[in-house]
Amino acid sequence: MTLTPAPAHAVVVVPTSTPMVTIIGARDELIKTIEVAFPDVVILVRGNEITLDGPPASVTTIQSLISEMIIVVRTGQGLTPESVERSIAMLKSNVSPAGVLTANILSNRGKSIRAKTVNQKNYVDAIDANTVVFGIGPAGTGKTYLAVAKAVQALQSKKVSRIILTRPAVEAGERLGFLPGTLNEKIDPYLRPLYDALHDMIDPDSIPRLMTSGTIEVAPLAYMRGRTLNDAFIILDEAQNTSAEQMKMFLTRLGFGSTMVITGDVTQVDLPSGTTSGLRTVRDILTDIDEVAFVELTSGDVVRHRLVGQIVDAYGRYDEAKQQGRK
Repeated sequence: MTLTPAPAHAVVVVPTSTPMVTIIGARDELIKTIEVAFPDVVILVRGNEITLDGPPASVTTIQSLISEMIIVVRTGQGLTPESVERSIAMLKSNVSPAGVLTANILSNRGKSIRAKTVNQKNYVDAIDANTVVFGIGPAGTGKTYLAVAKAVQALQSKKVSRIILTRPAVEAGERLGFLPGTLNEKIDPYLRPLYDALHDMIDPDSIPRLMTSGTIEVAPLAYMRGRTLNDAFIILDEAQNTSAEQMKMFLTRLGFGSTMVITGDVTQVDLPSGTTSGLRTVRDILTDIDEVAFVELTSGDVVRHRLVGQIVDAYGRYDEAKQQGRK
């Protein structure tokens, strides 16, 4: 016979220095998010007190959650239903949400850039600890954005003297001559996401100057051939669209005092049929080499609209079912 634990009762008092609306949310949206995650707990809010009644484990988790939310709010960071959902997932994995959500990577014009999930924090930590890091995951997981933030941080702290951002212009086969316009106009559509990230992190007025001086370079992957990149933070974006030969070419550009971050989504390969993605094969080749790290990001790390994670999962199930149907 299994005994059911007696219900627990707890009262959480939110300090008067913390506005209650920052914890419960406008129209109680944050409390409603907690209620959905813990339907077995009755939650009542009166004044600055939150009363919890339900199974002991759930009540204890909510107590910890509210304490972590208070810490996050005190750092000046706002909470959303999505960040509360991610915090609940962290607590269930025995990870402190405040430890993840309050660690600044970069601040610019009053905006702080931080990891928002455990895997994102692991990714950022891996960049600090290794020379070459692969960030692999679906769209919206922050793999490129966080890599650019770490590059700007490294430049500002003088750990490197330049940033090099590159991606394969696979749709044009890296043969851009048939496109209209100047060389820059031909290349820009493929590099625009990298420019967008830079504009979030550096004063836009200073970017042309930094690019003219060579401190920041944004170029297609073909432009990396034959170079040795010293004292640089180098990012290869959309790496799933490199061939195995291009991936080897890029990795062997690594010079002294440099860091490389390679990002991509192995489910979104745009290479011609019959061409093997360098990102799909590189893990088997480099898995046992020190100072090379692979970090997997999943739909749970998507920090765009909450539907994006569900869309990623739905496509994953569809592709898996299609693969099984072929067997």
